[in-house]
Amino acid sequence: MAALTRRQYLAGLAATGLALPGGMARAAPARVVCLEWTSAELVVSLGLSPLAVGDTRGYGDWVQGPALPQATIDLGSRSEPNIELLRELRPDLIVGAYGYGLDENSFTRLAPTFNVPFYSGKAPPYAQAQQVTLQLGDMLGRRTEAENLVGRTKASIAQARARLERAVQKPVCVVSMFDDRHVRVYGAGSLLQDVLDRLGLVNAWTGATNEWGFSTVGIEELVAVGEAQLISLDPIPPHVRIRIARSSLWANLPCVRNGQVRTIPPVWPFGGLTAAARFAEFVAAA
Repeated sequence: MAALTRRQYLAGLAATGLALPGGMARAAPARVVCLEWTSAELVVSLGLSPLAVGDTRGYGDWVQGPALPQATIDLGSRSEPNIELLRELRPDLIVGAYGYGLDENSFTRLAPTFNVPFYSGKAPPYAQAQQVTLQLGDMLGRRTEAENLVGRTKASIAQARARLERAVQKPVCVVSMFDDRHVRVYGAGSLLQDVLDRLGLVNAWTGATNEWGFSTVGIEELVAVGEAQLISLDPIPPHVRIRIARSSLWANLPCVRNGQVRTIPPVWPFGGLTAAARFAEFVAAA
């Protein structure tokens, strides 16, 4: 906290309703609840244990790192958090990324709230992740941890880039597989694109993307990426793996015929700095 003036700190607290009348600041929130995975990843990355998180089991499948503490309470579905449980928990701060359907006003009556705006369109996701990490670090009394996270992430990406520069790299295409006929492909406007740029890699997918930086396309459309290296994010549902293995449509893609498909461990594509570092490390090792 020494890096902030008292005025800056109080202004940050006031932005989320964590300041008392008369200019007195409350202690850093001890009981923090995260409505979904992006905010949970960020809070845990700052060295805090959230009291509760929406869909803890899904977090373990789709985010994985950093792992949630075993004592974390499951708040229910990310799209419909258990309001009664939330009320009983009496959190000091509710953190969420509200851009995918949750109404922030539904929670402000229960506790001060903080929105993680990685996809607000005001800046690329990676830059916003840096900014929000420092902002939330201030509010949680974790400025040093936040600065360290920013620095570690930069270093991890730089190390991954150095590994990749030792050999000529093909363009890449990053996808998530949900069924045997469609993939989610990541491109302009995504956190993963920001990391690819920092790694010095070319994204072979140049098609249109939505506000979250991805597009859902038929597998046959991956012909457009030619012999680029296809990077598939785990998890892939078991039944999808079976169907993909039997799919002639899949087998005839140039990247598949030429053995240019790599599967990497789960990375939350809509996550923050920890997700960015994990993605860089996995791509460099693929």
